[in-house]
Amino acid sequence: MRIGELSRKTGVPVPTIKYYVREGLLPPGELTSPNQAIYGETHERRLQLIRALLDVGGMKVADIADVLAALDDPERPLHKVLGAAADRLGSRDIEHDDAESAAARAVVADLISRRGWRTHESNPAAADLSKVLAAMGRLGHGAFAEVLDDYADAAEQVAQADLRYVDRRVAVEDMVEAVVVGTVLGEAVFSALRRLAHVDASAKLYGTDWPQERRTE
Repeated sequence: MRIGELSRKTGVPVPTIKYYVREGLLPPGELTSPNQAIYGETHERRLQLIRALLDVGGMKVADIADVLAALDDPERPLHKVLGAAADRLGSRDIEHDDAESAAARAVVADLISRRGWRTHESNPAAADLSKVLAAMGRLGHGAFAEVLDDYADAAEQVAQADLRYVDRRVAVEDMVEAVVVGTVLGEAVFSALRRLAHVDASAKLYGTDWPQERRTE
């Protein structure tokens, strides 16, 4: 297909497609003349993946380029591809150096050790967790750490579900892509599900069946 048809099928404007090609996110089409190229289903699929990581996953173009490079590396183990995707989901905020930050880092290090997780507190996700707990501590909600294991239990179940989905993909190229999709877009899925569950849990706890004397306090 020509670039115009590729644009129509994916909803990605032609200038944006050309930009992705220049940035190395999308392989160039097969030249049929000095100024004409044709594109195939692999280009369409890659474009859909790029847009999903950008629009749904909230990733930046530079981070997407790094993830796609890992995805396209035949020597990269699946575990490393997953890490490349996960490491780019975190924040880039500057970490404070105060008592709350130190306490939060200690809590996270203890959590990782206590649960026997095969990772390290230097992992970007651990750093992000420390930042969140430190911010909660500054707001007077340091007691949130007391329910951290409940969240960790849920996180383990979600991680296992992600990887069960990956294992269902037979072709290696599908499996590698599934790692990226399950990691990045799975984050968005879990966030949306968590918000839905919050509404349900809140309605059950504080809804119309809540005693009148408590509702008016």
